[in-house]
Amino acid sequence: MNNLIALIGHVGQDPHSVSFEDTGNKVVKFSLAVKEFSSNTDEEKTLWIDVDAWNGLGDRVLSTVTKGREIAVQGRLSLSTFTKEVDGVKVQVTKPVVNLTSYHLCGRKPVAEDSQSVVAETKPKARRGFRLAAAKG
Repeated sequence: MNNLIALIGHVGQDPHSVSFEDTGNKVVKFSLAVKEFSSNTDEEKTLWIDVDAWNGLGDRVLSTVTKGREIAVQGRLSLSTFTKEVDGVKVQVTKPVVNLTSYHLCGRKPVAEDSQSVVAETKPKARRGFRLAAAKG
């Protein structure tokens, strides 16, 4: 059975990269907010998923993906387990991570609230070719 997951959501923060000097590999990380609906309560929840993009794919993510952008991701699901301290007690945490294999930017790039959006007016190009004539009848 193949391990494949596809999600559509909004990027939670600008992607950042982590390089591993010993191997020369680089991973670009960002979080994805995915809406989860419950048919029983009509309640909407936000599920946060971490996404990792390695090497060349990570470079493309860094140059095209920004906070707030709607994105469709596809990848392999894995679990990340680590230990952290909460109120002086060490706890083991396991969370899902998508290892990105492809992505598609959806919709328009979000516009910052303090910047103004300018839409250029363009004159449509003249059509060339034939015209359809109404049938005489």
